Amino acid sequence: MNTEREILHQEDVAVLEENTDLRQLIVFNDDVNTFDHVIETLIKVCGHTAEQAEQCTLLIHYKGKCTVKMGAYEELSGMCTALHDKSLSADIQ
Repeated sequence: MNTEREILHQEDVAVLEENTDLRQLIVFNDDVNTFDHVIETLIKVCGHTAEQAEQCTLLIHYKGKCTVKMGAYEELSGMCTALHDKSLSADIQ
């Protein structure tokens, strides 16, 4: 049996999920940047741990792209620009 508090919490979560427009920050593979450069950039720009950055870099290399961050467009826009400034190919989708 749901209490009134649980029902209100569930309704708040549902409203939050409806209003949150999550986007993906995707980095694409290229023939220019080194693994070390991509790893260092993901750590600095996206706040990744070394392990996260390394795994994303491997996915970028072998799969051609990787979602490196998810969030609101406003949050990802600055990161995307910073990745471009570091010569990485990135897009928000």
